[in-house]
Amino acid sequence: MSTTQDFLFAIIVMGMAAFACRAGGFLMMRFVPVTPRLEAALSAIPLAVMIGIMAPVLANGHPPELVALVVIAAVMKVTRSDVVAALTGVAVVALGRALGL
Repeated sequence: MSTTQDFLFAIIVMGMAAFACRAGGFLMMRFVPVTPRLEAALSAIPLAVMIGIMAPVLANGHPPELVALVVIAAVMKVTRSDVVAALTGVAVVALGRALGL
């Protein structure tokens, strides 16, 4: 296989694995009663994922990322929108890196 074929194969296999994980989760959740405690746990997952992504960034402490974290917190407080806050954070990091910070 060439590099391009290997890459396409890897993308296809990863897509199939991601689909299998999601489909399996949906199928299994059919048999689980959704209690208030489970609902609270499921609603906390996005926050846990974001913290897992941001923890290494905080540990490394590069200036554009640290500034972006402060901006993200402010935007999140004002807009209450995860998407707006994430896009703003990406823009701040990109600008900081473009400026050489």
